[in-house]
Amino acid sequence: MINDLILTDMKTIDVEGGSVLRVLRSNSNEFKGFGEAYFSTVKYKITRGWKCHKKMTLNIVVPMGSIRFVVYDGRNSSSTFWNFQEFILSRSNYNRLTIPPGVWVGFQGVGVEDNILLNIANIPHDDNEVDHVPLEEFDYNWNI
Repeated sequence: MINDLILTDMKTIDVEGGSVLRVLRSNSNEFKGFGEAYFSTVKYKITRGWKCHKKMTLNIVVPMGSIRFVVYDGRNSSSTFWNFQEFILSRSNYNRLTIPPGVWVGFQGVGVEDNILLNIANIPHDDNEVDHVPLEEFDYNWNI
């Protein structure tokens, strides 16, 4: 596992007529404060990335569809520097992926229906604190 990256099995509570899908609590170890929450959609076979936040911690869940996340460690001081790791998050594999600053991430829609992620970030989005590079910049096989 990449240093400081956390995959947390999340509880789904079935109730009459639906479900409750927990995401993040203020007393969770992964909670680093609240900056903003947003949903993002990604269509089947569409790949987005690479991006790396300098200050933001991401807390991502996928309540609908299925999304593949690929992360790699861009932190020079980390023992897992430049290691890749892949996760598929979905309703049936309901986990929260916590991505610390300095770790690059790309993601791809693997569900053929709607693919939606929710990110609860510790700070508001700021274009000046995130770096972007094209997918071709890093050698990773995104074939489904």
